[in-house]
Amino acid sequence: MQTGYSNRIFGLDLMRAFAILLVVFSHISWIVPKAQGLIPELMSIAGVIGVEIFFVLSGFLIGKILYNLITNNQFKFNSVYYFWIRRWFRTLPNYYLALVINIIIAIYIGQLLPENLWTYFLFLQNFTNEMPLFFQESWSLSIEEFAYIIGPLLLFVALSVNTKLSNKQWFLIITLVIILISMSFKILYNNNQINHSIIKWNSELKAVVIYRLDAIYFGVLFAYISMVKPKWWYKFRYVSFILGCLMFLGLNTIIPMYRMFIETNPQFWNVWYLPINTMAIGLTLPVLSQFKNAPQYILKPITVISLISYSIY
Repeated sequence: MQTGYSNRIFGLDLMRAFAILLVVFSHISWIVPKAQGLIPELMSIAGVIGVEIFFVLSGFLIGKILYNLITNNQFKFNSVYYFWIRRWFRTLPNYYLALVINIIIAIYIGQLLPENLWTYFLFLQNFTNEMPLFFQESWSLSIEEFAYIIGPLLLFVALSVNTKLSNKQWFLIITLVIILISMSFKILYNNNQINHSIIKWNSELKAVVIYRLDAIYFGVLFAYISMVKPKWWYKFRYVSFILGCLMFLGLNTIIPMYRMFIETNPQFWNVWYLPINTMAIGLTLPVLSQFKNAPQYILKPITVISLISYSIY
């Protein structure tokens, strides 16, 4: 009997647990400061993949919530406001606590605070520009927060316009528009920047809000499919899972095998690498979102790690 865990989906908890373990692994380089070769490379890619899993899963979960909200005949701005309040109470207290602690430590050790410190309080520190050196770990939360704001706000505005389109159609249109705009920004970045450095890629593209909203809204798109086409979602779940695994493993095997690094393939890295990973992760959702049970000795530790994952993250 799975008391206390019966209303949870083990497959999604497994994704959260795996994601946070990858992120933590990527942040413990101080344990092996002199490591060279494969180990630091694996630690670096682990962080990227861990965050991508969080993005897709966040998009999938908020997508289902938003879909249920807008298909409710009582959908009003208060619905959007309530959605924001629930999200913010889960993330903002921990974020602002960590921000204040970082500021206090910086002052104590004599480190200069950034001139644009105020932007951290509004999650604007990496909206269009390179992530500053101060409190670098906050980059992903800025992306999450703007995903929470932009999508629901656009949906409310769109649904306030008297058109012949249904709420479901607007949901799909807004989701696709955000994905396409984010992809377009990546293309513009690639066409206007000379970037042959993975370090610049990490700070100037991977960690900038306008280039990364598509990662979360691909998750929202999968949520839409699961709600509108539940029979497809169930029928093709194993095909989708295998395809996603093959895409992910193939992509991350081909890159080192054929040395498709950013130095020689900047367009691939700037435009396509992250979205392909995102799509591959999303394709595993039909199986994992229906994987509800597991043996207790596996279920309990995975669930505990999942429950504390966002606090750690």
